[in-house]
Amino acid sequence: MARMYSRKKGKSGSKKPVEQKKQSWVVYSKEEVEKLVVKLSKEGKSQSTIGLILRDRYGIPDVRTVTEQKISQILESNKLTKNIPEDLASLIRREIQLSKHFEANKKDQSAKRGMILTESKIKRLVKYYKVKNKLPQEWKYDREKAKLLVN
Repeated sequence: MARMYSRKKGKSGSKKPVEQKKQSWVVYSKEEVEKLVVKLSKEGKSQSTIGLILRDRYGIPDVRTVTEQKISQILESNKLTKNIPEDLASLIRREIQLSKHFEANKKDQSAKRGMILTESKIKRLVKYYKVKNKLPQEWKYDREKAKLLVN
């Protein structure tokens, strides 16, 4: 698939196996993995960081094959989800960093373009999350309020 703005092909990467089955080397049960996810979330880790920690430290390649639930579903059932979804929060963080950089470097046109592209991605994602009812319908993106929301 082509990239959104550059019309170039994407990078090739590893693909998940077609067959979803629990690997033989995974020694953790469904309940143990769920407890690990909840513990790591209470420590302040994000969903993607939890997945990386489970893969690297505990040898769990895919939470979904072990628990039959995604990490986000486990967190929802334990009422540990954040107000703003993780991907939207990271885009907002990036846009705030770019705006700080742009204030210090007014003539950096590539940073300006990056800021415009990031803001348009944020608007598209907000529209998607409003349709999926993950954000309230009256939620609106504002850079000044975003600085307070995302630390």
